[in-house]
Amino acid sequence: MDNIVHITLTGFLVGVIGTGLGGMLALSLGKPGNRILSLILGFSAGIMLTIVCFDLLPEAFERAKFLIGLAGIIIGVIITIFIDELVRSRRSAKISSNTNLLKMGRLIGLGVALHNFPEGLAIGSGFMATKELGIGISIVIALHNIPEGMSMAAPMRVGGMSRLKSILSTFLVGLPMGIGAFIGAVLGEISGAFIAFCLSFAGGTMLYITCGELIPNSSKLYGGRTSTIGLILGFIVGLFMTKGH
Repeated sequence: MDNIVHITLTGFLVGVIGTGLGGMLALSLGKPGNRILSLILGFSAGIMLTIVCFDLLPEAFERAKFLIGLAGIIIGVIITIFIDELVRSRRSAKISSNTNLLKMGRLIGLGVALHNFPEGLAIGSGFMATKELGIGISIVIALHNIPEGMSMAAPMRVGGMSRLKSILSTFLVGLPMGIGAFIGAVLGEISGAFIAFCLSFAGGTMLYITCGELIPNSSKLYGGRTSTIGLILGFIVGLFMTKGH
């Protein structure tokens, strides 16, 4: 039980610190340049790819049959696509009628909160597999959440929300990650096969976020090689994280 409490607290801290730090950076340093954001997103994508391919999925396939792991990946991708479409449809329906920066920031926050739940599941199931895997996933998700906190806080502040409320909002959207970490840890105690499913489900979620959001957005933000350099650097750092222990 103590282990589940610690994992849940870790999930809350990772979610709150990641987006909260991004919000504080956005409001204290002003709007970061596209080149910096491109580097951060590419770096996060590189680390996430190595965690998924060299730690998360191999651990899942080692604990259960191939088909269980494959099913987890596919279901994780499908659910993440559904969440992504839900957020996009709400964003287009509301912003088209009133292009208000405050609403834009809130909608981005909704998307971040929804994505944080399956990422919390990845943390919880990762810790139930091995401590090293849980720590590695926590670090990469915290890094991934920093630019998300930036993208949320900046339009809120410009749209008229106070600095304090903008920062508090970025902290709040990290809370679903703690809930996801709790569920991942509790369900992970059921059986090794279920841990494998949770790990592969989280792997599918992270693959979609990496390939469908981080890499394309990092390339769009800056036309040079910055995103590619960030991706390669992140990949190398990820190798040290997954293979250096």
